Amino acid sequence: MEDKITVKNLSKIFGNNPGKALEELRKGKSKDDILGEMNHKVGVHEVSFSVRKSEIFVLMGLSGSGKSTLLRLINRLHEPSGGEIIIDGTDLTKLNKKQLREFRRKHFCGMVFQNFAILPHLTVQENVEFGLELQSVDKETRAAKALEVIKMVGLEGNENSYPAELSGGMQQRVGLARGLAVDADILLMDEAFSALDPIIRRQMQDELLEIQDRMQKTIIFVTHDLDEAFRLGNRIAIMKDGKIVQVGSAEDIISKPADDYVKAFVEDMDRSAILTAASVMHPPEDTAFIGDGPRTILRKIRKKGLTGILITNTRKELKGYVRAVELADYINQHKDSENIPMDEKLIHETAATDQNTPLSDIINLYTEHEYGPIAVTGDDNKLKGVIVKGAVIAALSESYSHPENGKSLDKNL
Repeated sequence: MEDKITVKNLSKIFGNNPGKALEELRKGKSKDDILGEMNHKVGVHEVSFSVRKSEIFVLMGLSGSGKSTLLRLINRLHEPSGGEIIIDGTDLTKLNKKQLREFRRKHFCGMVFQNFAILPHLTVQENVEFGLELQSVDKETRAAKALEVIKMVGLEGNENSYPAELSGGMQQRVGLARGLAVDADILLMDEAFSALDPIIRRQMQDELLEIQDRMQKTIIFVTHDLDEAFRLGNRIAIMKDGKIVQVGSAEDIISKPADDYVKAFVEDMDRSAILTAASVMHPPEDTAFIGDGPRTILRKIRKKGLTGILITNTRKELKGYVRAVELADYINQHKDSENIPMDEKLIHETAATDQNTPLSDIINLYTEHEYGPIAVTGDDNKLKGVIVKGAVIAALSESYSHPENGKSLDKNL
């Protein structure tokens, strides 16, 4: 997927001599050193990352980590002390004020803030139209667009209401609608849902995900809430002291924390809700084909030391599971026969899932199915991998890391 935004060595130092402070940082001085010795505050220090087109990229960290400062740097609400901000091939740090205004109008939907930032003297529709009015869009066009996004965010029927007449969740929807109405590529959201109560917050998260599914914006979302970050983010950047310490999917961060800070950050997360089948599956020790004879299948099972084996056709489409003990008994019953036909009753249905299934659901599958491992298949029913109980148990422990390709955690499939 192509990158929409690329940030290179971006810094922001608050003070009278940011260049000197930046030099001292590069020499090894800490954020606290710069504050104590120079009375300069380090907001962001030489941060580099990229945001892919149409993804939700979450910046998260504790208060003071630099996440909101970084967001404001991206559209130059804060002027950088150093570095580059490249959007669709244009470096924003090289633009003059007039060029920057034009660029913002074309590329940024605007910002959605924690405190809603809607105008109290304007109605819902007038608030939503506000950004379009600044762009000199004609009255009829902006009214039509405003009504469209008002309906999209679930505020239809409230067009003529004033903010004071709305609940907190409805006010936040107005802010979101105003950003979406501009119809540009990039939406910046700074702690947008943190002032809402938990139920409304969850509803707004759902709303954002549904809207994103339809509109495919490039969204940078700031939060200090790990659950929210993992729920919304395609990828997450965890910040500390003005720097990014890790970028990755929720699964990456849970299973492979970059350092002790990240590990401590995620230690209370429900791993079973974050990790998926893809993170715990591994290649099967072996498979048998639907046309193989009983003796051939048993030979494969014994050679690998398995308790059973998955059966596929020659196109690797999953057909079921055969247990070693049942197969051996069947062969023993027909030991005097030269060619033993395969009894279809020996091929049991086995649990199958796709790579995106959460670990919590996989645990349930183990309790519901009697035979075999959990098979991981694609949309075409072709076998991608297997999940054994040992891998599930290991994944729930903090020390878990993804099994190496080809290495089984447990041969007792």
